[in-house]
Amino acid sequence: MNDIGSAIPGVTMRRLVLHSDPRGWLVELIREDDLPGGVVPRMAYLSVTHPGIGRGPHEHVHQTDVFCFVSGRFSLHLWDRRPGMTPRDEVHVVGEDAPVLVTVPPGVVHGYRNTGDTDAFVVNLPDRLYAGWGKREPVDEIRHEDLGSEFQW
Repeated sequence: MNDIGSAIPGVTMRRLVLHSDPRGWLVELIREDDLPGGVVPRMAYLSVTHPGIGRGPHEHVHQTDVFCFVSGRFSLHLWDRRPGMTPRDEVHVVGEDAPVLVTVPPGVVHGYRNTGDTDAFVVNLPDRLYAGWGKREPVDEIRHEDLGSEFQW
């Protein structure tokens, strides 16, 4: 496995290997044997982020996010302020030049900003359904950009 270090307990980062040939490239985004124990994706989505735009910061009470950064250039920010944990803040440059799979556990505030000059894509494979089964439950998300919190860019 191509693990990358994170000082935040529960956060895992794994380099993604792009296999190139004359047609383009292919990357294995996830494998069950590479995910932390107990993390099982329940849905998948692809988002595009325009240059200079950020998403987050936010956190989840129950959900683990499994992000795949393989396009563009992002600044990924992680803040650990969980009760009983040592406060930690990390910033990672991820994307096309540093493709990674990042697992973010509940309670870790996270956000990313497209620092490149083109649109860039992110795949997320969270272990919870957005708004629950049939989209009938409250969304498991605490949006810090709306709260004026300490978790700012």
